Amino acid sequence: MTCLLLGASLLGSLSVGLTEQVPVFLAPPVKVRFDSVDYKNVLHWTSPSNNTSVQYDVQWKIYGETQWLDVEGCQGIHKHRCDLSSLTSDLREWYYARVHACSLPSSRSAWALSPRFSPRWNTKISAPALRLNVTEKGIVVRVKPPRSLAQKMQNILCYKVYLMHTSGEEEVFEIDSSSKQLILNELNHETMYCLQGQTLIPLQGKSSERSFPRCATTL
Repeated sequence: MTCLLLGASLLGSLSVGLTEQVPVFLAPPVKVRFDSVDYKNVLHWTSPSNNTSVQYDVQWKIYGETQWLDVEGCQGIHKHRCDLSSLTSDLREWYYARVHACSLPSSRSAWALSPRFSPRWNTKISAPALRLNVTEKGIVVRVKPPRSLAQKMQNILCYKVYLMHTSGEEEVFEIDSSSKQLILNELNHETMYCLQGQTLIPLQGKSSERSFPRCATTL
């Protein structure tokens, strides 16, 4: 009887030990993709579970290279985003990124891969902000481009300004990156005009959506 009890005890201990050694497999992140606006390239992903203790590691590489590189500052993070702007700034290159989930002490998921990404072709550009100043001569329009876009493409940006008349007629004016200012002086007095701005990168064939209308009434 004693031997039987001892054998049962040993089997129980062995069973517990085996249970503790079974790894916990984590589901990989989903919807891994780059979201790029004005060449600010941020990788996003979604967790397949509501486990807030899960951490994430991010790696990246240039298309055609074999070696994956860790993204500094995006190892063992809890957030679901990682800014790769500085690593993916070369407009001539294509890039990949991947993410896996990990949980202490040693559980981790498979890698989840992003689609191939080009900052040149995949970024979206923002519309400029318009500042209107009404004078006796008309409306002075100043164009203010998004800061990050201006830093990257300062000398090759162009702008369109759309002037909407009360009749419904629309005029389009072009401004180069050096002036960033437009004077509208052939306008009716005491009349409200609304304007919209648009950013263009002619060398890349890219353009933004129009900005929200800004309106002003002439003197």
